[in-house]
Amino acid sequence: MDERNPKPGPTPSEDVPVQSYPGVESKMDPPADHGEQSYRGSGKLEGLVAIVTGGDSGIGRAVCIAFAREGADVAVGYLPGKEEKDAQETKRWVEEAGRRCLLIPFDVQQRAECQRLVEQVTTELGRLDILVNNAAYQMSRKSIEEYSEEQVELTFRTNIFGYFYMAQAAMPHLKPGAAIVNTGSITGMDGNPELLDYSATKGAIHAFTKALATNVAAQGIRVNCIAPGPVWTPLIPSTFDHEHVVGFGEDTVWKRPAQPAEIAPAYVFLASPDARYITGEVLAITGKSGTR
Repeated sequence: MDERNPKPGPTPSEDVPVQSYPGVESKMDPPADHGEQSYRGSGKLEGLVAIVTGGDSGIGRAVCIAFAREGADVAVGYLPGKEEKDAQETKRWVEEAGRRCLLIPFDVQQRAECQRLVEQVTTELGRLDILVNNAAYQMSRKSIEEYSEEQVELTFRTNIFGYFYMAQAAMPHLKPGAAIVNTGSITGMDGNPELLDYSATKGAIHAFTKALATNVAAQGIRVNCIAPGPVWTPLIPSTFDHEHVVGFGEDTVWKRPAQPAEIAPAYVFLASPDARYITGEVLAITGKSGTR
């Protein structure tokens, strides 16, 4: 793909395999681009330490690769079990960039687990400068009647409770100049008829970002949010039906979903001193004019 013109980029193939949640990178067709061959760092995060929840795959992996190439050590929080292989691949790329990488399986829904993760990172890597809240759960449903109590609770506990708990755990370790970057979604602005609970949590993340930014501003800590549109990650073939997956991203200007590598540079910017005047912002990266 010509990086100056994203229009000809890859789209999901007609025979893309539908996966079970949470999906794995090795079954993606076409394979997702996390910047493995394209991202070039320039020392923007030299000597810093970052936590990226959900850093095993998708946007999280792309952020880990970019952070490492910018000079940061990275801790990856991931769901134990099916995400282990993807997490190991993320670690390989981080270490290839010459940085340290911790893989920490944990349950983002549990406050004690979030505290354990942060304590392990600060003990083993010595500091914490950047928190990227990125772990997420979604499962599409056709009608509101189909949402079970268990699914709604799982979605909220993962997508917004987990962000709250991670920020609580991180705050005692963050110094002036530190940054929190949350992953929101265009669904938090426009909604999605098949992702009612997910859309609600993403809207909550946007509001949480703005509120927390004012809450911690006096401590010199910045809080911002990236709200992507369609992005080609394992969540898509593992949570939507085949028809939706094949047409995924066709409503954008570029007629395709973004690749994770096209979203990660925004996380670098918001985590770096280049964004020292920016806080409480929700940056929508949607491949569209406006948010719709």
